[in-house]
Amino acid sequence: MFDNLVLQEIIIFTHLVVTVCMFAVIWFVQISHYPLLEYVPKDYFKEYERAHIYRVSFIVAPLMLLEVFAASCLIFFSFDGILFYLVWIGFFLVIVNWLSTLFFQMPCHRKLEIGKDDLAITTLIRTNWIRTISWSLRAVIAIFIVILIK
Repeated sequence: MFDNLVLQEIIIFTHLVVTVCMFAVIWFVQISHYPLLEYVPKDYFKEYERAHIYRVSFIVAPLMLLEVFAASCLIFFSFDGILFYLVWIGFFLVIVNWLSTLFFQMPCHRKLEIGKDDLAITTLIRTNWIRTISWSLRAVIAIFIVILIK
């Protein structure tokens, strides 16, 4: 489907960049941001959480949308051998990230918008390891795809 080599290179490079960016964001969130929720005072938590969701959305939403687009495009490239498997594993991990976001992280954030909830914070941190591991694997895969193509 993608016979244009320049377009292929742009998509592969975009895939690498957005995946590595999400890898960096998710590790920051997992190690620093989410654990610090514990220290936000209860009286200010609702406002803090709403501001957090609003601001983070401007960073994460475009990256996740670009990533799913780029990962989807890679499926249509004529890869064989290990590249074929890396592309499909990477795409599966994108689905894992989206499902984890929809079914674990978003419900926790909805609870936290109502007010500080220690169980929701703990659940958020624990379930976010799914995305942290998945994006870490995706970053490795995206790097290997670039290495193997060159």
